[in-house]
Amino acid sequence: MSEQPYSTDSNQQRARILAHLQLSPLTTLQARQELDILHPAARIQELREAGHNIITHWATSDTGKAKHRVACYVLLVESIC
Repeated sequence: MSEQPYSTDSNQQRARILAHLQLSPLTTLQARQELDILHPAARIQELREAGHNIITHWATSDTGKAKHRVACYVLLVESIC
């Protein structure tokens, strides 16, 4: 049985990113490898424009071939008091 491929539709990509961010931070490399989103920065910007409070931390990641500066995205959630 083959695995169903991820949709390349930008709405579906935003939904995958948001679902992941609700559980944990997401790096550029993770978005590409695990969520099959090749340009995560664009989807993050669209989520920000839609009102989601997402911040970016920068880190260096070693891929085994080179060291890269990558974004790590974090969703900030307001607490309701």
